[in-house]
Amino acid sequence: MTDQIKTAPVKPNITIDDLDKIDIRVGRIVLVEDVENSKKLIKMTVDFGDFTRTILSGMKEEREDPKAEIEGKQALFVVNMAPRKMAGEVSEGMIYDIGYEDGILPVLAVPESEVPNGVRLG
Repeated sequence: MTDQIKTAPVKPNITIDDLDKIDIRVGRIVLVEDVENSKKLIKMTVDFGDFTRTILSGMKEEREDPKAEIEGKQALFVVNMAPRKMAGEVSEGMIYDIGYEDGILPVLAVPESEVPNGVRLG
């Protein structure tokens, strides 16, 4: 059993049309690299089957060895976010990292079993 937390209030309702705008896919983290100009960011190369993306995440301080812990794993990503420049690098998406907003050690949102890279949520 895990420790209990005080849950955050539920955000305002959205419509199915709002949800349909978010493209969430399974990708395999094929490479994890350090972002030299940042104390927090790592750079992931993620395979989505027909395409590959560079995605940055602020998990450097959350894990002892991000490369060893997440490289090779599948996880859920938002792939249709506008590119964003951070610490001199460009991020082309966002990984789902569960727990950060609630102040606990984050974990990846992962499929319960292997699925093809690029498979969509929904």
